[in-house]
Amino acid sequence: MTGRGRQQLRIIGGRWRGRRVQFADLPGLRPTADRNRETLFNWLQPVLPGSRCLDLFAGSGALGLEAASRGAGHVLLVEQAGQALRHLRAALSQLEADNVSVWAGDARQFLRQPAQAFDIVFLDPPFASALLEPVCEQLERGHWLASDARIYLEHAVNDMPAALPGNWLLLREKQAGQVRYALYRREAA
Repeated sequence: MTGRGRQQLRIIGGRWRGRRVQFADLPGLRPTADRNRETLFNWLQPVLPGSRCLDLFAGSGALGLEAASRGAGHVLLVEQAGQALRHLRAALSQLEADNVSVWAGDARQFLRQPAQAFDIVFLDPPFASALLEPVCEQLERGHWLASDARIYLEHAVNDMPAALPGNWLLLREKQAGQVRYALYRREAA
């Protein structure tokens, strides 16, 4: 949503419901639409409270902030764009978000560190970036996922679907306009 030249998003549920935060006006940065977020968080509601979440291509922070607002135990936002990072940090300060932290840098570089297991991972990389497949492989191979983790993927309808690890089971999938999004559950290999 744009307001007087500023990019804003609205948190739609939880303790920060209705609060608006600004995000960077960068080419290709597009927060997950309110309707899609509402659907996703309805899907995640049974497993979200107290969970450890990773928003690997945080951008506006829409997914990670929504998770934190709705009861995630801890959310880690990974973002490399300096302007987006400044906006994310300002939003965290504005919301007094003590259950959210930020890692500044490239998502693939982040995944080269020693792993910590996450219960929920949000993957919404820049469209046409060809990052989904290698990142999914790194998540699985690098032990970044809890045994029954949920993984959310969002990509352009016209993008080729990523080859996903064989132990990721599709739970739900939808299309809205030019966006396809899906939720997977990892089964321990």
